[in-house]
This record gives sequence, C-alpha cells and structure tokens, in this order.
Amino acid sequence: MSANERGGTVTVDQEAVPAQREAAVHPRKTTSRSPWRPPPSRTVVARSVQIVGAFSALTAILPSWHQRMAALADLMPTAGMVTARAGVSVIGLLLVYLGSGLRRGKRRAWQLATGLCALSVVLHVAKATPAPALPALVIFGVLIVERDRFYARGDVRNRRRALRVCAGFLGAGLALGFVEIALRAGQLTVPSGPGRWLEHAALGMIGITGPLRFQHEVTNTMVDVTTGAFGLLAFGVAALVLLRPGTRRAGWASGDEDQVRSLLDRYGDGDSLGYFALRRDKLFIWAPSRQAVVAYRVVNGVSLASGDPLGVPSAWPEAIAAWLADCDANGWTPAVLACGTAGGSAYRRFGLDALELGDEAILDVPAFSLQGRPMRTVRQAVGRARRAGYVCEVVRQRDLDAAALAEVRRCAVAFRCGGTERGFSMALSRLGDPADDDCLLVLCRDADGRLLGLLQFVPWGRSGLSLDLMRGDRSAENGLTELMIVSAVEAAAGLGVTQISLNFAVLRSIIARAEQLGAGPVVRLWARVLRAMSGFWQIESLYRANAKYQPHWQPRFLCFPSARDLPRIAVAALSAEAFLPSAGTRRATEPDTCA
Repeated sequence: MSANERGGTVTVDQEAVPAQREAAVHPRKTTSRSPWRPPPSRTVVARSVQIVGAFSALTAILPSWHQRMAALADLMPTAGMVTARAGVSVIGLLLVYLGSGLRRGKRRAWQLATGLCALSVVLHVAKATPAPALPALVIFGVLIVERDRFYARGDVRNRRRALRVCAGFLGAGLALGFVEIALRAGQLTVPSGPGRWLEHAALGMIGITGPLRFQHEVTNTMVDVTTGAFGLLAFGVAALVLLRPGTRRAGWASGDEDQVRSLLDRYGDGDSLGYFALRRDKLFIWAPSRQAVVAYRVVNGVSLASGDPLGVPSAWPEAIAAWLADCDANGWTPAVLACGTAGGSAYRRFGLDALELGDEAILDVPAFSLQGRPMRTVRQAVGRARRAGYVCEVVRQRDLDAAALAEVRRCAVAFRCGGTERGFSMALSRLGDPADDDCLLVLCRDADGRLLGLLQFVPWGRSGLSLDLMRGDRSAENGLTELMIVSAVEAAAGLGVTQISLNFAVLRSIIARAEQLGAGPVVRLWARVLRAMSGFWQIESLYRANAKYQPHWQPRFLCFPSARDLPRIAVAALSAEAFLPSAGTRRATEPDTCA
C-alpha cells in the first residue's frame, strides 16, 4: 500500500449489534491442539459432488439414444425431454459451483446439493438417459448420510435477496410468455382465452408442456424455449444469490473500544500495527478471558484478520481459537494479513500456513543520523527543502485547535492521489477523530505559511510511532517527504520515542536478493515481474523510498488454510485495501481544496 494513499474519515453504520460479541461455539470446536482444517470426509464429498455435476453437464450435451427417446415418446412430449436436457445441464453446473460451499460446511449448499441431486435423477430419466442418474443417486445418498458435517450458517439477507430475484425473473418470464402467446393467438389449433395462455406460460417455466398447441411446430418450440429459459434462469440465479458469501456488519459492543485501548497501552509494544485494529470497519473476537482479541473483517466470505492478536501473548491461542470457531460456524475462509513473526507462529500452530508478504521498514531513532555516504540522498533532499523555506511543526493532535485541525483535514483530502481511500491492515483511514488525540502530526509549511504536506503517526505501544498517513502537495519542492520524516525523527527523542515504523514494502526481499551477486534466474525473473507490476501498485518505488533511510526490516506474513484458498483470499485482501472496487470502497466527501 502506498503511504500517500492512507488516511481519511470512515462513517460506519452502527445500527446493528454484530453477532461476533459472543463467539459461536460448535461441536467441532477449534483448540490449540486441533488445527483448523475442513474434515477430510467433507472435502471428499464436496469434490464428489463437483465430479458428478461435471459429468451431468457433459451428458446433457451428448446426443441421446434415438431408440430411448422413441420409447419415451408416448409418455413424454419431445419438448419435455428437451427441457429436461437443459435442466440437467444447469443442475450440473450448479453442483460444480456448490462444491466450494460444501467444502466450507455451508448448510444451504448441502440443502441445495441434496435437492439438485434428487432432481437430477428424475431429469436424467426424463431425457431418456437413465444411466447417468446412478452417480447422482449415489451422491444423493452420501449427502444424506453425511448431513451432520454441513452446519455453517448462511446470511439471512441472502434468503430474502434470492426470493426477490427468483420472483422477479419468474414474473418477467410469465409476462413475456403471456405476451408471446397473445401475439400468436391466431395460430392456435383450438381458440382459448387469457386464462389458458397464463396457464401455458406458467407450466412452461417449470418444464411442463402446457395445454395449448400452435399450428406450426416452430411456434410451439419458441414459446417453450422462452418460458423454460426464464424458469431455469430464475431458479439458477436465485441459487447463486442464496449462496453468496455472507458478511457481517461493522460495529463494536459497548466497552470494546476502551478494552482494546487498554490492551494496546499495556501490551502494544510488540506490534507496530496494533493501533490499526481501531479502524471503524473492523470487528473483534475476544478470548473467553477477555485478555486477548483478534481484529478482523469479513470480505466476500473471507474472515480477514489483520496483524497479530492484541493482548497478553499467553491468551492469544484462546482468541485465535474463538476466531477460527466463528469462521467454522459461518463457513468463512480464515486468513491473516500482515502479521508479524510472533503472530504468524501463533496462527501456524492452528494449522494455517504462512507466506512472507513483505517487510516493514523500522527506524531506530537513537541510531538515526544524516551523516555518511549512505544518507547523502536524504541529506541533500532535506537541505533543498529547507533552502526553499519549508518549515515543519511536530505536534500531537490534541494540541491543535479546531481551525487548524479543519485545515489539516481539508488539505489531506486535497493532497490525496485519486478519489478512493485505500487501506485496511496498515491504515487508520480517519483523521482528526477526538479518540485519536495521541496521534502525532507533522505539518510542513512554506515561507508564506501555506500547508504543503502532512504526516500522521499512530501510537505504537509506549515508545514507538507507526506511519499512517503521508500526503503532500504535488507541486511542492522535491524533498518535502524527506524533510517531514527527518523532522519527525528529530522530534521523537524529546517525546520518548525510540522507534518509528515507516511504510510496508511488498515482497521486498525478492527485489533485494535479485540485486545481490550470484542471484539465481528464478529470483531475477520474479524481480522483473515485480518491477513490471510496480507501474500499478508502486512495489519497487515504495521499497526504494523506504530503503534510503537505512531502516532495519521486519517481515510480515500472510496466513491461510491452503494454497487453493489463495485466489479468493487475494481478492478479499485487495478489496479490503480498496485496490479492487467493492461496496465498502471509500471516496472523498470533503471539498478538494486547501485554503
């Protein structure tokens, strides 16, 4: 994430009290000795359902035996067999889609899969290919036997949305079929009224041939296809909506914020990202002892925790177990974004894998100096900014009056690159909130007193600061950013600050290793890929911007259940950080001017 894209104000709907106040307890309870993994039998069932679904879809497009169709011709019209063929195809694709929900133990996925398998058996027989019905019948029996393994709750709102979608498509199909019959009423073999037209359209939507017959067979087929297509569309789309990943509304229980701040005051020295747990769009899962907590957010069916757990390290396993039990009860995929070494080790003991995500740049305040050849670039940039008349003020937020704070907020919006407010794991995404009076601001002005740039640092335990917001006027003299950071370091000693966390450099170690003598071809290839991606996500430029201050690097990790979950976790993480559009994407609401 780019530092100049952090900050802003987020308004959160506080109407509903989230269900996470009490962690869900389920018979398959997660403990530190029982790693979080889907039961193997559930995974096998999910894969079997997908295989049967793919097989059903494949058989639906293969030509039927003509003699079988002829044998059933007296029992079922040809149009009914065609509709059955289309229905089997849709059911097969839905079963493939349901496999993901079944692996996560979703109860609704099990209900739909069971019903669709039973319907698939009937439709296979109806379309004159009874042999493929056997696998569907077998998997139907397996689902019945293994029903207790599928218990994850669904989102209640999805049920209402699915009903609205289904009703909408059915209504549209019924109206269109009725109009189509009315326009061709003159071609009916037996004249009939609107009541029979409506009956024919309604039956066609569920794959049954209605009572009407047209003089031309092509007209019969056209009406059947129109009504049947809308029926399949209605139930297919409704099933997709019903299985949409659930979410959870943001909101804190009474007293949560005070307890989290208390934990940060006592145990916040271990993680520079701890204060970012106080973002308004994050939720809390507490250990039963209330001595530790996991901050998270649910995005597209992924429960995305950020940073290390907060609180007493000995109570971390309790909080992690409660969070994983909540994921299991709701069918969410657990993932941890940007945790440190200690947090990654704790999550790994619960069966989550860890992947190095990048490195965080940490400045050692007592050892920092502008002297020496390695700091020449920074030294020259700071000198250039000072010769231009730039002056920095380092001040706590509480020491600014209302007018000065309003000016800072206006300028923060005006200096933002683009309209989207980015951040999740390493950004507070608000500025000037009365609850953040301990935040440190660095304000840089020119000789005329005009505000040209600002930094916001959040507290990191008792003796640290973590960079949250970095904004600057793009027309300012080169060296503005360097002057603000150096000013913060120079003032830090008088504030009792010994370490400052700067930006996070994604996959920094790959770029650094590629520059070393003897770097292998694989490392050099990865480095070239990252440089190509830097045009979109500032990967290399952010690393270079941090490296010139000669920081020491601390690795950050991504924790996840299995490699197959990485694509959905990556999408969820990018959505949370606002690199992908989502309903939670925040945009500037303040005037884009800075007086």
